[in-house]
Amino acid sequence: MTANRRVAVIGAGASGLSAARALRQEGHSVAVFERSAGIGGTWIYSTAVESDHLSADPNRKIVHSSLYDSLRTNLPRESMGFFDYPFVAVPGEEDCRRFAGHREVLRYLEDFASESGLYDLIRFGVEVVRVEMEGEGRWSVVSRSVVGGGGGGDDENEVFDGVVVCVGHYTEPRVAEIPGIFLFSNSAGNKKNNAISPPIFDNWQREYNFGPSIYHALKVDSFSHSPYKKKSYITSIPYLLLIDVKHLQMLGIVR
Repeated sequence: MTANRRVAVIGAGASGLSAARALRQEGHSVAVFERSAGIGGTWIYSTAVESDHLSADPNRKIVHSSLYDSLRTNLPRESMGFFDYPFVAVPGEEDCRRFAGHREVLRYLEDFASESGLYDLIRFGVEVVRVEMEGEGRWSVVSRSVVGGGGGGDDENEVFDGVVVCVGHYTEPRVAEIPGIFLFSNSAGNKKNNAISPPIFDNWQREYNFGPSIYHALKVDSFSHSPYKKKSYITSIPYLLLIDVKHLQMLGIVR
C-alpha cells in the first residue's frame, strides 16, 4: 500500500487502535468506525444481558459486552501490552495486579488511544453495515449512526482505498450443537450472558476450553466451593507452564 491512502478501520478495540496508529504513522488518512460510545471493544463492561441465555433467538436484543464483573486476565501484563507501549501498573491505581481486572485493561487502552492521539480519528456511535468492492482497489463502506443502541440513522456511503476489519469475534457466541441442550435453557449459557459472575450449575457440566481459558476455569474451581456433581474439561492446548497436565489427566479432570 503506497503512501497517502484513505483507509477505513472497523472497530476501536485493541486491534483497531493499533492498526489505526500504524496506518497513520505510515502517512495514510485513517477513519475508525466504532458503534459504541467508547473505545475498548470486548473490554467494555456492561451489566446488561440478553434475554435468551443461549443467544439463539434472532429477534433478541443483542448485548455486545462479553465480560462478567469479577473477570481478570488469564495472561500477565507482560504478554498483553503493545511492543512499544507496555501494560505496566500505574502507581496509585486501584488495580496493580499482574493478572489485572478488565477495568484496568480498559484504562490501559484508553491511555494508549489518548497518548497516541487516536480519538480524533474515531467516529463513535457509527456502525458499518456493508462493505463492497468499488472498482479496482477501491472499497465502498456503508455506515449509519446508531440511535438508542440500535440502527436507525440514514446510511452514508464512502469510498476508501483500503479497509481493515477489527471487529473481533466475541459478540456472537457459538453454541455447541448438543441434542437436548435447549431443555436446559435456564442453566446452559456462556460468559456473555452472565454479567455479574461466572455461572454455577447444580448438575453435570462439561467445559470446552482452548488456550489460556482452561487455566482460568481450573483456577476458579480450585478456589470455590462449587456444587458441581461432575465436571470434566476438554482442551486442545495444554497449559504446560502453569498446570501439571499429566496429574490432571490422572485425576480425570483434563482429557
